[in-house]
Amino acid sequence: MPDTAEQLQRLYLAGFELQSFERYPKCIGVIRESCVALLVPGVDGMQILGAPGWRMGEVMGVLTEREGRKVFQAKSEVVEATSERLAVLQKFREDLAELMSGK
Repeated sequence: MPDTAEQLQRLYLAGFELQSFERYPKCIGVIRESCVALLVPGVDGMQILGAPGWRMGEVMGVLTEREGRKVFQAKSEVVEATSERLAVLQKFREDLAELMSGK
């Protein structure tokens, strides 16, 4: 079983910011380049809760489609999911998965 402290240290050393959110008291937010993921302790160390998204102030916008185009949305707030943002999010997901697994 991965050690949660080791996982968080690897993330921090790789340039991810760790933050707590009042809305999600049992989660740890992991942030880099406006991307955010929520981590929770699980049987196999820290696990990603849901899908990573785009930081929009104090909330996370989820990737969705609206009127035929991809956007990040948090309630009524919408941010365009440009190809650049999608590339940043993909790199974030890949790096996060690799660091969480310890490989």
